[in-house]
Amino acid sequence: MAKEQGRRLIAQNRKARHDYSISDVFEAGVSLVGTEVKSLREGRASLVDGFALVEDGEVWLRNVHIPEYDPGTWTNHEPRRARKLLLHKSEIVRLAAATREKGITIVPLSMYFKDGRVKVEIGVAVGRKAYDKRQAIAERDAQREARAAIGRKSKGRTD
Repeated sequence: MAKEQGRRLIAQNRKARHDYSISDVFEAGVSLVGTEVKSLREGRASLVDGFALVEDGEVWLRNVHIPEYDPGTWTNHEPRRARKLLLHKSEIVRLAAATREKGITIVPLSMYFKDGRVKVEIGVAVGRKAYDKRQAIAERDAQREARAAIGRKSKGRTD
């Protein structure tokens, strides 16, 4: 069997980028058991309620739902168990320093296979207020309209 190459998305937390302002992004490996990997290969995972905590010099991913593997037996895993994230010591220190401040949390942004290994992209996040969300949507719409106008002008149209 050929070794898996490249990056294949398993799950993405789009709501996190809407609800939070992401300041820093890290890629972390995940410590998993066999049935979790099999379930992830089927593309089954949910990052919606997930978050990460730094405890005793280790980073733990909590509340991420990886459903049980259907053909699994009594060796199946717990769907919402805490999973250890694999990061370099310097990254853990940066995350711990960032989360000491009030209102800052670590949220999972996406989960994917990278060269056959499960990786999680986590972000240091600050919660947005409702008016911040509206402002971000307005900026995104303005950028989209500007790109469209540039595209029309380059094609010689004056709609």
